[in-house]
Amino acid sequence: MIDRVKVAYIFNEPLKHYAQQLGVKYAVAGPNPRKYAPYSHPWDYGVLREVAQNVKDAGMEWAVLEGIGFIDGVKLGLESRDEEIAHFCTLLENLGKLGCPCVCYNWMPVWGWYRTTVSIPLEGGALVSGFNYEDVKDMPPMSGVTISADQLWTNLEYFLKKVVPVAEKCGVKLALHPDDPPIRHLGGLDRIMIRADAMYEATQLVQSEYNGICLCQGNFAAMGEDIPACIRRFADAGTLHFAHFRDVVGTAENFREAWHHDGKTDMFAAMKAYYEVGFEGVMRPDHVPTMYGDDNDHPGYAILGNLVATGYMYGLMEACEKELGLR
Repeated sequence: MIDRVKVAYIFNEPLKHYAQQLGVKYAVAGPNPRKYAPYSHPWDYGVLREVAQNVKDAGMEWAVLEGIGFIDGVKLGLESRDEEIAHFCTLLENLGKLGCPCVCYNWMPVWGWYRTTVSIPLEGGALVSGFNYEDVKDMPPMSGVTISADQLWTNLEYFLKKVVPVAEKCGVKLALHPDDPPIRHLGGLDRIMIRADAMYEATQLVQSEYNGICLCQGNFAAMGEDIPACIRRFADAGTLHFAHFRDVVGTAENFREAWHHDGKTDMFAAMKAYYEVGFEGVMRPDHVPTMYGDDNDHPGYAILGNLVATGYMYGLMEACEKELGLR
């Protein structure tokens, strides 16, 4: 059991100030290599050092690097895969030097995070994103790129066998994010991280305390999984490295985002499970509604919805701590 869940924030210019005011001490941050383009890359020490320094200057700890955009060739098994893996290993080495203990990545080539709409109105006009498979079931491949589930599994195993030993050496944990949406096929590409069993299987391809997952609750909820049970399963296996605190309404084939207090998951039971299993990673609020006064340029990441989610998380944390005798 832990005394308190570690809440983290995406680290950017507006949110870092709210994080400071709310007492959030942990940052989820990614590099901005465009600042020195075309001479810089997201795995370069100089680029990553600036991220680490900015986080430190804000009085926070860099807990997770999230947003890996340069390994699609590995996922697809292209000729570029070994070069991309070498860059990923350089990233791990530099994160280890800079003290960032975790990197979140996914195995969704080309499409990645995908929604069929980003402006579903809730009561009062708040906006959320959603997905309906019927709208895209006949979507053709992007630039003719296709891949099967078997190929994706083979390529993931190849990747993990190369990078897990480096992660162990550098002390940086790997957190695999589930597919979003967690459906079997999208636009010519199969998708494999669509069930809790598949996520577990990925951690067994190369068994290591450094080969784990990001438990994105909204994705697991869309899969139809029992969230508290999944928290316990992956924590017991020593592979729960990072968490996204969010919820949805619906199924993998047809869902929308929800307020954290108004989705399909028992969020109190989920938060309590993190305490009971002694979760040592960080969790951040994710995919919040866009409220009046915020723009919808970055759906799911507007400021006001993020503040509502944080307050709700703090309330759940206090309730759990009182029930478990921690305060």
